[in-house]
Amino acid sequence: MRLKEAKQITGGLSFPSKMPCTSYSLPATACIAGAKLAKVPGTICSTCYALHGSGFYAMSNAQKGMHRRLASLVDPRWCDALVTLLIFYHSRPSFRIDLGAVGVRLQKAGGVRYRYNKSGHHRWHDAGDLQSVEHLAMICEVARRTPKIKHWLPTQELGMVKRYIAGGGAIPDNLLVRVSSVMIDDTVRRSWPHTSAVFSGKPPASARICPAPQQGHFCGSCRSCWSPSVAHVAYELH
Repeated sequence: MRLKEAKQITGGLSFPSKMPCTSYSLPATACIAGAKLAKVPGTICSTCYALHGSGFYAMSNAQKGMHRRLASLVDPRWCDALVTLLIFYHSRPSFRIDLGAVGVRLQKAGGVRYRYNKSGHHRWHDAGDLQSVEHLAMICEVARRTPKIKHWLPTQELGMVKRYIAGGGAIPDNLLVRVSSVMIDDTVRRSWPHTSAVFSGKPPASARICPAPQQGHFCGSCRSCWSPSVAHVAYELH
């Protein structure tokens, strides 16, 4: 499949400035569990940066892109197209990514406008979440067909994940599904091997704390979210 066709089918990838890698976003308004949780004060989703349209996610081009990706999920060519995109970007580790308006601000602050795709990692849903069990099966298929890439899928949809497995589905070794806590400052981990939480006060003692707030809100060299050896990651509320 040609790269242009793959982009047209899927709506293309996203490149969040914080991330060291490629990503894929959907509109937060389409979240299923998240849409319900967003109406409940004190939940992680009630403070969702993508849902409330802050920064990059408020831009019309970003919103249009996310809605194009959502509409593309019913296309039978979706898996082929995503594999094409990921292989293209990850087979070119020195591919220069323009950070756009974010990059311009960084440049003015003494930083860099561009970065390079060198990490071999991919994040699913820097905005949005799983839409169905079938959607998860599609993501797993893409991960299987890109074995050299480490995939990370954060989600509130634990029920979908368990239904997928109960139905005979298998999660590839290179895909790390990390289930999010429901409440801010929640001390109870959900029943899944890899989880995450958000804290507003004292960090949870058992978690790997995200270092981004102390390093310019960038992942830097940290890859804890992708790591099977890190059971629990905690993010400071922002």
